[in-house]
Amino acid sequence: MSNLKLVINNSNKEQNQRYFFEKKELKIILDLYAKMVSEGSWKDYGLSISSKRVSFSIFKNAAEKAIYNISKNFKPSNKNLKYLITDRNGKILNNAYDLEILLKKTNWKKL
Repeated sequence: MSNLKLVINNSNKEQNQRYFFEKKELKIILDLYAKMVSEGSWKDYGLSISSKRVSFSIFKNAAEKAIYNISKNFKPSNKNLKYLITDRNGKILNNAYDLEILLKKTNWKKL
């Protein structure tokens, strides 16, 4: 239990944003997730975090590999590679510099 740390009103906002989705980004993703679950297209999700990116993984069934990953790169080589949608094999399906634009221009029914 010595590794646990409670942080209240953390003023180091830049450090926290660097290693996770911002609150607004997560809300946009979860709104899309709720819509797709209500349509019966998606069933489960997971989050994976590394020093290079954070990913929101989408599953059709919990026992399978993720069908899509919505990722945020912390240090993209190109500004359009900040947000990515990849398939289960890692192929980039769509990319953009803004998450909201990326999710709006993606036709989930055709993927």
